Amino acid sequence: MNVFQSGQVQRLRIHVLPTKRFKTFAISLYAGVPLEENTVTETALLPFVMRRGNAKLPETSLFRAKLDELYGAGFGFDIYKRGDSQIVQFSLDIINDQFVTTNESLLAQALQFLGDTVSSPYLPNGSFSTAYVEAEKDNIRKRLEAIVNDKIRYAAERCLEEMCEDDIYRLHPLGKQSDLLQITAQSLYNRYQDWLKEAAFDLYVVGDTTLAEVEKYVADSFNIKQGAPTLYSSTQLKTGPTEIKRVVEELDVGQGKLNMGLTTGLGYNDANYAALLMYNGILGGYPHSKLFLNVRERASLAYYAASRLDGHKGICTIQSGIEIAHYEQAVAIIEEQLEAMRAGALTDLEMEQTKAMLINQLREMQDSAFETIGYHFNQVFSGTKRSVEQLLQQVKDITKEDIVTVAEHVQLDTIYFLRDREEK
Repeated sequence: MNVFQSGQVQRLRIHVLPTKRFKTFAISLYAGVPLEENTVTETALLPFVMRRGNAKLPETSLFRAKLDELYGAGFGFDIYKRGDSQIVQFSLDIINDQFVTTNESLLAQALQFLGDTVSSPYLPNGSFSTAYVEAEKDNIRKRLEAIVNDKIRYAAERCLEEMCEDDIYRLHPLGKQSDLLQITAQSLYNRYQDWLKEAAFDLYVVGDTTLAEVEKYVADSFNIKQGAPTLYSSTQLKTGPTEIKRVVEELDVGQGKLNMGLTTGLGYNDANYAALLMYNGILGGYPHSKLFLNVRERASLAYYAASRLDGHKGICTIQSGIEIAHYEQAVAIIEEQLEAMRAGALTDLEMEQTKAMLINQLREMQDSAFETIGYHFNQVFSGTKRSVEQLLQQVKDITKEDIVTVAEHVQLDTIYFLRDREEK
């Protein structure tokens, strides 16, 4: 596959991958700002309101009808945290012109639609629509409440909150329910104006086009001030603990949720990143991992047991669902697996299976336009140049000694247990 070609229009960095491999154009716009206590909720609310309509299509029905006119183009957005940044991502998927009959470039129309949505919102009386803002505040409130009802997700979020109690990373990317009441159409519009001036913007297009063509369409479609593109805020890796934090929370649950937070001391731009991926894969990333086999299968202590890596923040988390009475035993067996990693108790089969899984994931990623975009954005976000081919080779070259080196950096930081209410 060809490499991305990059340019700039206004304050947007433009990244185009010219290719004839796909029958559609994949478009993603990333807008990142620092995670901050006093802006996280309003920033999260912005895309919910912007997707309701723009200056040319002020009603939600018109907004959706336009997507239908564009041969059923797919449009969506996501909000998440990456490192110490809050990212709003808009995505569009639209068919290539050559497969339909159209007088005007569908790519041009799609970028116009996106540009209008982001930089020319619907502003009755000089601010956002009160009706749209109130409706979407309720939408976010329901989403935040839904986390509490999903105990697996709730425990994962609570573990991170406790682990990062003194770190901005504790904030949820959707913000806080307590902030929603005070947000008005005018205050949200004020935040939008600041967001438009401050955010780091990266626009991606993958498909049968050129950088010059995309730059022309973007210049005609977006209204974002001129100037140097904003850099993403630097992320501080989570440092190791002075002592292990232990938290027990009681709710009305039938199954215990045992979560652990680990600091790795390593990040996405570290030379040992490939070994960090291997470490997580062997520990709990796959069905052949130590956690799955030893905690769930052999000891029959867990309904599920897995680990997840946030390479940008240098955090690895362990999630398991256990019988409440098995808490101490489950903690002990999980700690045994961490010690086994440090001691280099790694079998050839574990190495081979994990490498095969990672290599397969990386190769499959290249068959998806949006996953290819996501991989490149990770490089832009972190300031790291590491192609998929380079990472593939690094994974292939990993030795047991490399994984032990990573394991020696890993420290258990937080043990969080969600259990039932004990009778007093």
